[in-house]
Amino acid sequence: MDKTFKNTSNSEASPVGRFGGAWIPNFITALNLFTGCVGIYFAFEGNFFAAFACIMLASVFDFLDGLAARLLKAYSEIGKQLDSLADAVSFGVLPGALVFAVLAQSEISFYFAFVGFLIPVFSALRLAKFNVDERQTSSFFGLPTPANAIFWGGFVYSFAEVLRQHPLFLGALVVVFCLLLVSEIPMFSLKIKGFSWRENKTQYIFLAGCVVLLAVMQLDAFAPIIAWYIVLSILGNLFGKKN
Repeated sequence: MDKTFKNTSNSEASPVGRFGGAWIPNFITALNLFTGCVGIYFAFEGNFFAAFACIMLASVFDFLDGLAARLLKAYSEIGKQLDSLADAVSFGVLPGALVFAVLAQSEISFYFAFVGFLIPVFSALRLAKFNVDERQTSSFFGLPTPANAIFWGGFVYSFAEVLRQHPLFLGALVVVFCLLLVSEIPMFSLKIKGFSWRENKTQYIFLAGCVVLLAVMQLDAFAPIIAWYIVLSILGNLFGKKN
């Protein structure tokens, strides 16, 4: 995942890291990758719920591998590279396969369905950019790949029938989100600093909106939640600059 804190190679960080404890976060990262591969199978089979569930499970593993690395101080360059490779599959190829599957089932030309594979291309660009961008330590520039994958997983699962009838709209939306992945738009992190309203206002407003969306839309809420995240990030930048 485009993590708020980047892992750096540090063999002297702790005895755990020094004597091979890095296998724990790396194993969790491997579970992320395995889950993404399983999700790709389900996407091509047309089982959009199972594919979406794999994206959500991969997101959990992606969070846990970073947490394990920080708790154990088991950072490694191999872990950093493996993390990006796993994310490229689970949060790039998998959502791309979902969009491809929907477009291939529509009445438009079959070759148009390959537009869906722009998602893994731009996701890989996003991950490569993140790995060399030292600015992204407490917030993001551009849409994080897990958020993009959750959007597409939820969107296809909830609205596949409608999307099959509007393939041009779906293709245009793919282009928009690909541009968001590599954009310079600042987007906030969900990391909460203390509990004060002033320092975490954006995060609290976002979470409140998520609760409302989940209560009203239930499983159909995930794509709107990511859209809410994007809108709130843009509004925060606009009003923040004015202030």
